[in-house]
Amino acid sequence: MFAGKTWWITGASSGIGEALALALAKDGAKLILSGRNVEALNAVAAKCGAGALVLPFEATDYARIPALVEQAWTWSGRVDGLVNNAGISQRSMAIDTVFEVYEKIIGIDLIAPIALTQALLPRMAGAGGGDIVAISSVAGIAGPPLRSAYSAAKAGLIGYHDSVRAETAHLGIRVLVVAPGSVKTNVSRNALDANASARGFSDSVIEAGMPADVAAERIVTALRNGERELILAEGMEAEIARLRRADPNALFDAMARLVAGGYAQQLGAEKK
Repeated sequence: MFAGKTWWITGASSGIGEALALALAKDGAKLILSGRNVEALNAVAAKCGAGALVLPFEATDYARIPALVEQAWTWSGRVDGLVNNAGISQRSMAIDTVFEVYEKIIGIDLIAPIALTQALLPRMAGAGGGDIVAISSVAGIAGPPLRSAYSAAKAGLIGYHDSVRAETAHLGIRVLVVAPGSVKTNVSRNALDANASARGFSDSVIEAGMPADVAAERIVTALRNGERELILAEGMEAEIARLRRADPNALFDAMARLVAGGYAQQLGAEKK
């Protein structure tokens, strides 16, 4: 399924993006690796082998996207798969959060992948189809505390890709939405705080989370099986996704109790 195919991965310099690049390369795919950190992208490309193109760009530089799509498409004659993975998270209560946080996170996590997909979609459809993978979050299914901007963006990502799936299935385009829970990456360390600054430290739940290579292998398996949604979570996080659909009131009450019990303060204390 992947041998000789060209896959474009955003946010490919670390975490799930890097792990997915390595997993696809192992299966014979050619990779287009995008992100901002050129040095880290080059390091990932070196691990992937000769069939990798480093195509760095700022996710919200929307004006560059048509030219980037042209360059990506020309490199190997087409793009068979797109992974919308680039993103940034949040750790702050909505009541304390400056509006800049919402602008930044929704711009990077939602508008940027929409812009890239919109530019690539007509080419992909015209070439007979392909795969689009959206890396959303359990937080996009059920908004937890301290992630109001992140949850808004990731929920939007699900809705957008669900619509694209419905509209383009007859054109041979397959869409997989992935909703991870805690995966051991730098997501919490790089998250924005209430003042739009990088948080600078991680959470214990993230540090104890699913290894990124395990997450990548499960995504690859879901692609092989033609799945359209993957809840990439375990334990309580998987239960949160289930409850949001099966018993939302029970979930809402549990989330409120979490905040009342000092959840935000506990996370902040972990820095010490």
